Amino acid sequence: MTHTTQVPHRRPVPDRSGAAPAAPPPARRRPAPQQWAAWAFLTPVTLYLVLFYAYPLYRNLDLSLRHYTVRSFVQGDAPFTGLQNYRTVLDDPTFAPALLHTVVFTAVCLAFQYAIGLALAVFFNQHFRLSATLRALFLVPWLLPLIVSASTWSWMLNSESGVVNAALHAVGIDPVNWLTSPSWSLTSVIIANIWIGVPFNLVVLHSGLQSIPSGLYEAAALDGAGPWRRFWSITFPLLRPVSAITLLLGLVYTLKVFDIIWIMTKGGPAESSTTFATWSYQLGFGNLLPAFGPGAAVGNLLVVAALVFGLVYVRAQRKQALS
Repeated sequence: MTHTTQVPHRRPVPDRSGAAPAAPPPARRRPAPQQWAAWAFLTPVTLYLVLFYAYPLYRNLDLSLRHYTVRSFVQGDAPFTGLQNYRTVLDDPTFAPALLHTVVFTAVCLAFQYAIGLALAVFFNQHFRLSATLRALFLVPWLLPLIVSASTWSWMLNSESGVVNAALHAVGIDPVNWLTSPSWSLTSVIIANIWIGVPFNLVVLHSGLQSIPSGLYEAAALDGAGPWRRFWSITFPLLRPVSAITLLLGLVYTLKVFDIIWIMTKGGPAESSTTFATWSYQLGFGNLLPAFGPGAAVGNLLVVAALVFGLVYVRAQRKQALS
């Protein structure tokens, strides 16, 4: 018969000072395969954000805080000037008109794009025959390259050979100088941008309508609510989260619209359609002696405006979630 000898548990022997020795450090755990996979998927996204977002923002901020010339832009020895470029922009006589045009252009485009997009979304939500085909046709302006859309509107609004003036002449209305008159140039680019932005609002708002239960409309109809009452009591309130993100994305996009305005009017005539986006380009690249610092400062003002509205949206969403 074999006897098993048990080794008694040895307590840690205190040192001469009477304190027990410290426990050995725990062994370091190796990352699990799932963690390596997560880092593998995260690395390309991080590199993309750093290279194409963080670094350009840093460079634009650096441009706005230094006095850059063509030589210093290449050699990188531009002197630091602090907020001097921002003071130059604020004192420029173009600042006030450009700010007004930016506000008017953004507000009018957002209002009409959202209103028309919502009306079309409600219309196509009825699921009648050919609704899918017609909805797909409304996406054509969104799918076309912006240079094609802007060039098409430039041709349509041409004072001499445009189809719009031809239609006005056919009904006895005098032709309008849409692109060459300071009174109509901003209106022209607003019309073109509204036409381009309506499909985006249509798609997003139509998707939001699909998430509203049809039983709510049936119950409201049984209670005697008409179409307008159902829209204001059911559709519009339940679309608020989708409407908020639609307006926020539309705001960020409209603030930075450049190509449509530049192709159609180049910010003119007499700066009548100049916005911050076109002004920033004119300062940085539109002259023989480019003003890189003031141009970057105008671009940073647009970035700050977009960030402010984004923070307002996030705060409003947080309050709505807590309430």
